[in-house]
Amino acid sequence: MTTPPVIGIDFGGTSVKLAVVAGENLLTGIQRIPTQDFDHPDLLIEAIVDAIAAVRLSHPEIAAVGIGVPGAVNFYTGMTYNLTNVKGWTAVPLRDIVAEKTGLPTVIENDANCMAYAEWKYGAAKGCQHAVCVTLGTGVGGGLILNGGLFRGAACAAGEIGQMSIDLHGVPGPYGNTGALERYIGNRQIVEMAEAIYRESGVEPPAGLSPESLATAATAGDPLALKVWEKVAHCLGFCLMSVIYLLNPEAIVIGGGVSEAGDLLFKPLRETLRNSLTSECFNDLRLVHARYGNTAGILGSSAMAAELV
Repeated sequence: MTTPPVIGIDFGGTSVKLAVVAGENLLTGIQRIPTQDFDHPDLLIEAIVDAIAAVRLSHPEIAAVGIGVPGAVNFYTGMTYNLTNVKGWTAVPLRDIVAEKTGLPTVIENDANCMAYAEWKYGAAKGCQHAVCVTLGTGVGGGLILNGGLFRGAACAAGEIGQMSIDLHGVPGPYGNTGALERYIGNRQIVEMAEAIYRESGVEPPAGLSPESLATAATAGDPLALKVWEKVAHCLGFCLMSVIYLLNPEAIVIGGGVSEAGDLLFKPLRETLRNSLTSECFNDLRLVHARYGNTAGILGSSAMAAELV
């Protein structure tokens, strides 16, 4: 029996993206609702509900709604506790509000978990019983597939790889977690790292530095840009080493904008892991690029929604 289409929603820091989905196929284009246009959660929720209603006019067969959100969320109660870069979202019962206003079964989940779910259901981790998925962007997020399913933890807070420490005496983290990984390899932190490396070498940092420009420079042979990517890979690899020793996954799936550096990141990362893991943990480990980019949140949330039908 074919599962009816569902709506997948990816709630980002700057916009809410929405599409009708069947399996891994988007049946509509992606509609965007700018979050900065709304200064209160109720107003943004109304805009989302209106967008759902509009889409249902042409797709009345829609059977459920899935929403991925960037921040603390309880999958079981449907509560969002905060949303990264979006003001005012404190203890909002988002799932129940959307379900009541639309009349559709609704599920909400953390966006990194949605990415992990999409990669496990359809993408680079398909077929895995145990996989670790990492998103590299403004921050560092993670999702865990363990024993053939998404592992959420006791308070739906598992997989926060970006908050794991790589240095006991390092940069202060936001929760007292000194040396948190994302304080070293978030987008802004990579730029700061690059600026320091250029200046330590007596070179004025290029204007408009970004992970993208650093990848371009490294590809062109800039030795300082290459050094930046080696350091990023070392930081990430040091953290993943601990994760791998703890969980012994079949695959590490890496996505997000920073991962678009490709081999500039993956080659030194693989070498870092090779040099720090036992053969039992490393030899059969797959280190792979995520299959899905900007659609991962929509696909993961919609896959969860489809299971409500």
